[in-house]
Amino acid sequence: MATLASLKLVAAKKPAQQNPVTQRRTKLANKVQEQILLATATKDGNSYAPTRTKTVKNAEGERVQVTQEKRIKPWWFTTDAGKVCIEIRYGAKVIELSKGKSAIEITSPAALIEALEAVKSAVLAGELDAQIEQASVKVRATDAPKAKGQRDE
Repeated sequence: MATLASLKLVAAKKPAQQNPVTQRRTKLANKVQEQILLATATKDGNSYAPTRTKTVKNAEGERVQVTQEKRIKPWWFTTDAGKVCIEIRYGAKVIELSKGKSAIEITSPAALIEALEAVKSAVLAGELDAQIEQASVKVRATDAPKAKGQRDE
């Protein structure tokens, strides 16, 4: 009991559902972290391929769990001028970081990890909440099935 006495005990209840803004922030922060790990592995000359567990039906029709490599595409690319640019993505949509600007330009591949870390900090601090909300609306609009008789406008 002496060990428990040294800890601060409180009556707390876990929330049933997380705030949607916090959910989106966490989702993007996790994706940025994957990009950081991918950039680190690329810099070191290694490959980065996290795995995920997926349930599929085998030849006998039984549902079995299979571990597959998760495909991660890099968010950065090299321009014709030799500069490296990073696009921040939410789902399949590129986030517009400021009016008319959707990429971060860095001078060298070495600064890539630092730039991604700065983006992750900005996401967790809530600096990109408005942009994440706009991208989230676009992603949901793309994913939503169209009602019968509804046309694209």
